[in-house]
Amino acid sequence: MDLAFTPEEQQFRQAIRAWVRESLPPEISHKVHNALRLTREDMQRWAKILGKKGWLGYGWPKEFGGPGWNAVQRHLFEEECALAGAPRIVPFGPVMVAPVIMTFGNAEQQKRFLPGIASGEVWWSQGYSEPGAGSDLASLKCRAERRGDKYIVNGQKTWTTLAQYGEWIFCLVRTNTEGKPQTGISFLLIDMKSPGVSVRPIYMLDGEPEVNEVFFDNVEVPAENLIGEENKGWTYAKHLLSHERTNIADVNRAKRELERLKRIAKAEKVWDDRRFRDEIAKLEVEIVALEMLVLRVLSAQQSGKNSLDIAGLLKIRGSEIQQRYSELMMLAAGPYALPWIREAMDAGWQGEFVGAAYIAPLAATYFNMRKTTIYGGSNEVQRTIVSQTVLG
Repeated sequence: MDLAFTPEEQQFRQAIRAWVRESLPPEISHKVHNALRLTREDMQRWAKILGKKGWLGYGWPKEFGGPGWNAVQRHLFEEECALAGAPRIVPFGPVMVAPVIMTFGNAEQQKRFLPGIASGEVWWSQGYSEPGAGSDLASLKCRAERRGDKYIVNGQKTWTTLAQYGEWIFCLVRTNTEGKPQTGISFLLIDMKSPGVSVRPIYMLDGEPEVNEVFFDNVEVPAENLIGEENKGWTYAKHLLSHERTNIADVNRAKRELERLKRIAKAEKVWDDRRFRDEIAKLEVEIVALEMLVLRVLSAQQSGKNSLDIAGLLKIRGSEIQQRYSELMMLAAGPYALPWIREAMDAGWQGEFVGAAYIAPLAATYFNMRKTTIYGGSNEVQRTIVSQTVLG
């Protein structure tokens, strides 16, 4: 296993760095580097810039309009975007549902849905979790009944991230109640403008409606929107979740936020505190270890080995690191980090800050990061999966 980048890969990195530096709007980069609120327009603007270049689907093969990059090139692209302050690509379309459509969808579905995802024009949401069916996803109850050439969908999804912006949603729905729970689930694509679809916000600890409840009341969905075979959706869901949990590791954002933590520590005069600097050093070691684990995955992919068995481990370590750097930022700022002024999350806010302006987002980030060890399959469940699949 050789973890050193080749001269060709280093040259690729430089090309990506130059393009991102030229193409990323500075006002968006400023928001990302300072943890200010990103609007739908900010996220969509960057997605369309990438889409025009053909890089929003940066993990796609050439046959579906992607750049056809290998695993290392994809990693370098993610790293350079993160370090430059680019918004994280909203993954539900290009990273999650697109690979499912490519692998299990038919030619007509691929022709219909993939271009809108690749261009950044269509915003997708993920309809998986339900009340009582989160980490235990197989117990979902949202029902889709086949009637002729359509399905009638009734039920509820919850914790649906950014569903207030969603135009389409991919859903796991129950189409059969016999046998094991996993055997009666299907994968359905639903137009969120359909009559009977309603979205209700859930306000999180940081005051943002980042997640939502989505209700389906006799929603008519054309049967042609079924991906693959009926009752085989659990297979497709596992394929998607492997991509999600690898994405959740987010080691590149952690590297960027580590540098932000160091800036805050120096500005708040705690950098010279040896014990505090030890905590930063321990975090940096953990981030480097996570990066090495990611590079091991990439090395395995380069050699054609199956690397997704440790997706759960990537999720565990990545989510814990995200919580840790938000905690250390709060500790660095001390009492000034405690006040929470929601309006201060907006760029250009002219009100009074408690402490320095860079401290204003710290409490909101800390509150928001409480979610990371829960979503995408809670870390307790992931540890069980790791013990079963890796340790035997």
